[in-house]
Amino acid sequence: MFTSILATWALAVSTVSADTYTQVTNFGTDPTGVGMYLYLPNKIAANPPLICTGTAQAYYQGTTYAQLAEQYGYIVIYPNAPTTGGYWDVATNATLTHNGGGDSLGIASMVRYAIAKYGVDSSRVFATGTSSGAMMTNVLAGAYPDIFAAGAAFSGVPYACFEGPTAWNLDCALGQVIKTPQQWAALVASGYPGYTGKRPRMQIWHGTIDVTLYYQNLVECDKQWPQVLGVSFSYNVSNTPLPNYTKMIYGTDGSQYTAYSAVGVGHTVPEQEQLVLDFFGISGTTAPTSSSVVVSPSSSTVAPPQTTLTTISKVSTTSAVSGTVPK
Repeated sequence: MFTSILATWALAVSTVSADTYTQVTNFGTDPTGVGMYLYLPNKIAANPPLICTGTAQAYYQGTTYAQLAEQYGYIVIYPNAPTTGGYWDVATNATLTHNGGGDSLGIASMVRYAIAKYGVDSSRVFATGTSSGAMMTNVLAGAYPDIFAAGAAFSGVPYACFEGPTAWNLDCALGQVIKTPQQWAALVASGYPGYTGKRPRMQIWHGTIDVTLYYQNLVECDKQWPQVLGVSFSYNVSNTPLPNYTKMIYGTDGSQYTAYSAVGVGHTVPEQEQLVLDFFGISGTTAPTSSSVVVSPSSSTVAPPQTTLTTISKVSTTSAVSGTVPK
């Protein structure tokens, strides 16, 4: 399983291929040596939005965010993971904690640099990623809610699900880390103890036959982020945006939290860049207001546990493979 996820992120950065895609150094605190690559469109919008994506060259070449930046005028950061395989640290207490260190702090420093240097609208900073990058998107949403307004994660796991002494958490990958919504929300609150501001809106995508990061991880995300954002399930929309995809709307309109179940899709769900931009509010639509509600138990500031997470009873769900999604 570990080698499978590494392969997704193994494309190394060598040379830049466009004048507007360049490496940036000395951008701030970077304890693990995360690399920063920046894409500036030819016409940058006034006070532009910023999107922080998955690993460097792999995401630059494998998605259309750079091309779409020419249309919408936003700036793109392509962080490069410091490991040989290109996977992110989403397991250590440092990376899971606000300004605690780890890869997440390096990425946060990149965003702070871009805000200061390019006049980025600090209220329109977003994160997206696939696989390991999706896991980091969840980490950034949990540990840096003061920086990121929204996230879109493709085939990842909940915030702190991978927490532990090793880089690969097999229990989480297999979908065996089961928690209540309150327990998941408490972990998010522990990422930035004492924080009472707005929380990032989230869009989550997952395939039902993913055998690298099992589908149960979507079920757990469907418990974690709605609890954090104070919204509950409303209704499903079938065959959206593609046949055999189901869109799960939470709250009145899904503007705070939306999940997509992709029946028959493995690891990973292909990026849907235009729909991500729509959700972020970049594509001409008005960005919804982020929620300031955090619903969690009174002991919400406990640190992510250092031992195997306690398993509790699963929520009642029917078979995702059959096309029925959890509510």
